[in-house]
Order: sequence, then C-alpha cells, then structure tokens
Amino acid sequence: MTDVKGKWALITGASRGIGYEIAKFMAGNGCNLVLHSRKLEHTEKILAEVKAYGVEAYAVEADLADMDSVNKMLDEVEEKGTAIDILFNDAGVQIAYRNDCFSTPVEDFTQSFLINTIAPAVICYRLLPKMIERGFGRVINTTSGINNDPQQAGYSASKAALDKFTKDLSTKIEGTDVMMNLADPGWCRTDLGGSYAPNSLESCIPGMVVGAFADDKKSGRIMSAQEFAGMTLEDAIKKVDTME
Repeated sequence: MTDVKGKWALITGASRGIGYEIAKFMAGNGCNLVLHSRKLEHTEKILAEVKAYGVEAYAVEADLADMDSVNKMLDEVEEKGTAIDILFNDAGVQIAYRNDCFSTPVEDFTQSFLINTIAPAVICYRLLPKMIERGFGRVINTTSGINNDPQQAGYSASKAALDKFTKDLSTKIEGTDVMMNLADPGWCRTDLGGSYAPNSLESCIPGMVVGAFADDKKSGRIMSAQEFAGMTLEDAIKKVDTME
C-alpha cells in the first residue's frame, strides 16, 4: 500500500461534498494538500480542519469553466514549487434535470463538458508529465454511474467522455508507478446528488480515495465507491488488487 505521508495532493472541489471528505481522509493519513474551490473563501473551513492534522495545506481558486483560470491556478501551484503527487479531479457540475429532455439547451452540454471533462483533461495534461518524470503519481478522476437518463444528458455525456479520456490516456502509463483511474461515488446525499439519494456522503470513503493508495501499477479502471463502503482502507486495497 502506498504511503501518502508527506506527499502533495491537489483536490478540486474540496470545499464541500465528496471533495471535502477526500480532503479530511487524506490529511488524516499525513498527505499535504492543495485545496481548490471556485473562490478562496469557500475553502476556509476545510483548510483549517486539515491543518489541524499537522499537514501542510493551502487553497487555490479557479473557475473550471474558464481554462485561463484553470491554467492560472496551475501556474500558481508551480510558482509555489509544489510538486503534485496525487490528483483528485473531483469538482463537477450537474446543470439541471430536464423533464422535457427534447428541449435540453446547448448550454447544458457546453458547461458540463467544460467543467466535467475539459478542465480535468487540462489539469491532467499539466501534471501527468511531471509525475512521469519523477516516477510516481496517482490520478483519480470522478465519474458517474448515471445511465439511461436523458434528463441529465449534458452531465452524463460529459462523464462518459471523461471515462474515455481517462482510459485512453492511461495506456501511456500502464505498468508504471504513475497510475490513473476513475472513481464513481454512487448516488450520495450531496448538493449535487440531492437529499433523496440513497447513500450517505460518508459511504464514498474509502472507495473514492483507494486509487491513491493502490500500488499494483494498473490504470484505466473504474472503482465504484459503494462496493468499498464500510471497509477499512487495508481491506479496500486488497479488493483493488483483485480488479482487472
């Protein structure tokens, strides 16, 4: 199992929901953190909480629909001299639920793809080469299991595109200690998932983070977080080791 103590992780969407849970868990395991949100003030609470674990941490801001803003955020991380070892592309948006799916506006697709697909790709393209150069890295892209639901066409299509991007790019690093996988949290009670979701927010851990601790040199897999619900991290790692 990979020891993340002293390593640096960038978590997008760290101010709430699943990203918030990821941040707390990683800090609890000694991982230093760069916490992203759309505005710096959104991360004040989680920043204080993770620092209480004794790790180094700071916040960055970016509008993930604006690639200039995304690149400015990445420039700031580089200027601070932070070598990102672990990337959680967690931030995402679900624009709307369209009961009349045939009236879905183009903006549902353009905004969804910018935030859910293109921004994660831009971040991967910036960080992965440096991970490869250093000989270590973990990338976990957050996907979705939504299927046969045209009322959420923009969201589900953008996540399907992220899956394809991740699986294709992972062929470049398969068999190395730079690993890139997908994690599906399941339908959880978050701001995005809503109050009627069947799964608690806490149930997504350790499934959403297990890819950061795995060391089997396999990439391109989808890890369904609910299959790991209630497990210890050690047992989750054993389960991952059996996955193709």
